[in-house]
Amino acid sequence: MKVAVIFNKDEIKDSDVINRFGMPSKERYRYSTIEMVASALESGGHNVRIIEGNMHVINELQNFMPKVVRGERTGMIFNMAYGIQGQSRYTHIPAMLEMVGVPYVGSGPSAHAIALDKVMSKIVFLRHHLPTPNFWMFSSPDEDFTTVRFPVIVKPRMEAVSIGLKVVDKKKDLRDAVASIVEEFQQQALVEEFIPGREFAVAMLGNGSSLETLPIVEIDLGGDPNAIQTQNDKLKRPRAKICPANIPQATADQLCKLAMDAFNALGLFDFARVDFRMDAKGQIYILEINSMASLNPAGSFAHAAQAVGMNFTDLVNRMMDTAAIRYFGKPYLVENGLLEEKETKGPEPLHIRVRTYLRSHLPTALDYLEKMVSIPSYVHDIEGVNELGNWISNRFQQLGFHRHVFPQTEVGNVFYFTNHLDEQNDILLLTHLDTTYDHHNFVPFRGEHGRVYGSGVTDSKGGIAVILAALQALRFARVLKNVRCSVLLTSDDNLNGRFSKDIISRYVSSSRYVVGTKYGDLNGGVVVSCSGTQQYQIELKSTHRNRSKNIPLVIPFISRKTIAWEKLSSREQGVEVIIDSLRAERDYASVLLTAYYTRRDQINPLDQQIKKTAEKDTKRDLQVRIRVVGSRLPVSDSPINRSFFEKAEKLARLLEVKIEPIHRSGSSDICYTPENIPVLGGLGPIGAESGSPDEYILRDSLIDRSALLALIIHNCTEE
Repeated sequence: MKVAVIFNKDEIKDSDVINRFGMPSKERYRYSTIEMVASALESGGHNVRIIEGNMHVINELQNFMPKVVRGERTGMIFNMAYGIQGQSRYTHIPAMLEMVGVPYVGSGPSAHAIALDKVMSKIVFLRHHLPTPNFWMFSSPDEDFTTVRFPVIVKPRMEAVSIGLKVVDKKKDLRDAVASIVEEFQQQALVEEFIPGREFAVAMLGNGSSLETLPIVEIDLGGDPNAIQTQNDKLKRPRAKICPANIPQATADQLCKLAMDAFNALGLFDFARVDFRMDAKGQIYILEINSMASLNPAGSFAHAAQAVGMNFTDLVNRMMDTAAIRYFGKPYLVENGLLEEKETKGPEPLHIRVRTYLRSHLPTALDYLEKMVSIPSYVHDIEGVNELGNWISNRFQQLGFHRHVFPQTEVGNVFYFTNHLDEQNDILLLTHLDTTYDHHNFVPFRGEHGRVYGSGVTDSKGGIAVILAALQALRFARVLKNVRCSVLLTSDDNLNGRFSKDIISRYVSSSRYVVGTKYGDLNGGVVVSCSGTQQYQIELKSTHRNRSKNIPLVIPFISRKTIAWEKLSSREQGVEVIIDSLRAERDYASVLLTAYYTRRDQINPLDQQIKKTAEKDTKRDLQVRIRVVGSRLPVSDSPINRSFFEKAEKLARLLEVKIEPIHRSGSSDICYTPENIPVLGGLGPIGAESGSPDEYILRDSLIDRSALLALIIHNCTEE
């Protein structure tokens, strides 16, 4: 199932909101915990994306979530976002998800609103005859405090994790505490009778008749009945926890019943935690219920789960399954392969092991990509290209690959890596080191809103990161050695493979399958065919020695030629002629022209037409020079390529990764693959704006495409 984990960053940025308005949230998860949850869900067989819960969240979800109305399998949200600002922050993401029709883990907006509002939740508790400490509510330090019985705890009405908590035992301190809360938190102060004694937490999982409590946790107060848990204790210096709590069974039963009654009274879903105090006489009081109980590994919820043998991964996936069953019912989930019933737990399937590894090692993939982008590898920067190739060589050698270097003089070296010594490859992965960016237009690496920017991230370096990640995942799963896999990195892709084409032809011809890792388009496109290209440099020069007004004028002449060349385009025939650049003076003109074509039998007639058009009606004193400066053959949409795509598509469905076959107008190094060998391109990360300063890839597509490539590699072994 596709699962988006939604979270909030540490600080509000102007790009996160339209305006800053109301109290900023003081609650958020550490990103390391977010990654732990994502990795746990990947281990459960889900396709996970991490999305920031700001004003862009709907667009992000629209790009990722399945469209059930189109017949796609459902997806879900694992909500870890506490909200950014304003009131009832817990409700913000659930309300948006309700609006756009995406199911999610956890309670609905109304339940969150009541649970977060400590006053409203206590009123509900009293209405259901559930014990809770006496309380008062104040909006100003100038109100009448005569009915208050000290000592009391003062806290903001709508905060959690003990934020703003103070214990006071006299009227002056109470007045100061109320004033501080009203001013700092811009909300009313809840004043609650302080209950000396022991403190307990009861975690719950489930819904309705399946609701169950986990073992009761006692917070170790060091034997001090007047001690409390502060915000600092919960977030930075957690108190020790005793689980199961050392209490009589009757007390444990009472705590569990009260917790479930409180859960049902507020109409919560899936999970929650209730905090209690018990006085010296054994009287139990509900302090509050947390509808977004923390999943911090050091917290009470995770601690209780461990006591019944649930590790963190088990807990997260149990929560996910609980919500899914509530929405869809267990039979539907099992029938559609969204929930597996296993009597015995055996080894995880390869696709789960691969995705889990890739999720947990995404920071490494991003570090590699940042390093590669930081090494300028402009096609004519031989030193930079070789530096990049040597750095990548170290990564492949760590994977046990042998390195072969083909020295070049006019461009950087070509690098070939292989994990075997046979003549034949099961699969050849093909990409390049060079980029179009010189030092004037180089764009540094940066991440923003789930995208990664930088020179070469779409066309080459993102693809190399995908290759490395896929191979590392297969090595981790101990299956890489079963595949005869090789990788070829060229250095002149932006020169149409002028110097490396013979090397490419040699290795593609000795491979059973060939895969190119340029970027895939935003719809998940995988290249099954691409146009051939032929690029011409055409020069027109006046040879008239007398620069009088009677000499032939080049500018009008070249203008007519340009129009004639463009008219050679034919959408029906799959032919396009584009003028890349034009420079014209009174007696000289230069044109860079590229012809695109889809069938190999089209290039000779097209070449003749281009040359004929250039030479037609040329006057005696005008000299025409035509040079072919680059050419690549097309890759046809052949049955063997379609069959290869269908195999990849089957693997993609297993991973819940969307791919579709596309034709790409420009060719690449995969064009040297013989027509009897299956080839696919565009299996690098999902991206756009290739070759521009704004080129980018989608961050999480590094996981999706690496996982897909890993499975393709694994499935290319000889049967």
